[in-house]
Amino acid sequence: MTPQSFITKIAPTAISDMRKTRIPASLTIAQAILESAWGESGLTKKANNLFGIKGTGMAGSVSMPTTEYLGKQAVATTATFRAYCSWDESIADHSALILNGTKDKPTRYHGVLGADYKTACQEIWKGGYATDPAYPRKLISLIEQYDLARFDVVVPEEKVDKAAAEAVIDRLGEIWTDAVGNKAVQAAAHYAADALRNAVGIRK
Repeated sequence: MTPQSFITKIAPTAISDMRKTRIPASLTIAQAILESAWGESGLTKKANNLFGIKGTGMAGSVSMPTTEYLGKQAVATTATFRAYCSWDESIADHSALILNGTKDKPTRYHGVLGADYKTACQEIWKGGYATDPAYPRKLISLIEQYDLARFDVVVPEEKVDKAAAEAVIDRLGEIWTDAVGNKAVQAAAHYAADALRNAVGIRK
């Protein structure tokens, strides 16, 4: 799976969750990329777990090797991770974890809600989601490299004219076809069409 196909696959669910929870879609996507190695990690392939969440999930659990950090020192260990029936289940559970936190601190991740992506990346780490001190920097780098912040700008559903949006997407498809041989124009048309689909909630 290419980076773009991975992003295209999970962006609609991340955006849908953002509408309901105020968790930035860019954060959800960047964490999925980092934690699942673009969907190629053993945990993701074995258990549909995109976010490295531990415990028991909708489809039980699996034991996998992992790395924890004690300060700046990396330590190899084995942990029990949640298993899911699908990636959508994994994304929904990730959102639930951020909203509900843990029994001892239910608001531990609430700093990400409605935040800009840089703040969200810092707050998810401060809440204890990961022990890697470089975690916020890694997330921010992914968001900026792949322009994931574009998914945080969503047109309110009640104002969406999907028919008009689909007409624009169709026209972008025509531009893509007419521009055979011009990779720059084709890439721009493809990017614009995907961004519009995600902004108004149109699935391919």
